[in-house]
Amino acid sequence: MAELGTDIALADGFDAAIARVTEALAAEGFGVISRIDMDKAFAEKLGVAFRRYSILGACNPKLAHKAVSARPDVGLLLPCNVTVEAAGDGTIVRIVDAAAMMASAGLDSSPEIAELAADATDRLGRVAQALRG
Repeated sequence: MAELGTDIALADGFDAAIARVTEALAAEGFGVISRIDMDKAFAEKLGVAFRRYSILGACNPKLAHKAVSARPDVGLLLPCNVTVEAAGDGTIVRIVDAAAMMASAGLDSSPEIAELAADATDRLGRVAQALRG
């Protein structure tokens, strides 16, 4: 199975990590359009305690518009997900590889989608680099 993304270990606490990730995404043109707090959902729906774990839906509107205009079904793979997970005294951030995600769905055969996915992957790679410092 291909790598779905990249992992970054941060010494930051959970809330600080969410703020850093959001800021790094914004620097590359991504906004966080959704946030799912899995720990809260598990507690509410299952009565199960779970470490703090959030899924951030990151969207670069220009890239998303071009992608959905070219292939409406690409919307099934949007937004680009980033997870932030409490891990000991720090956090683990996972950032999706947009090109790998599109390839796994067979959408990389479309030149326009492949180009947009590569652009998103490059931008998200810079987000990872910024977080690594």
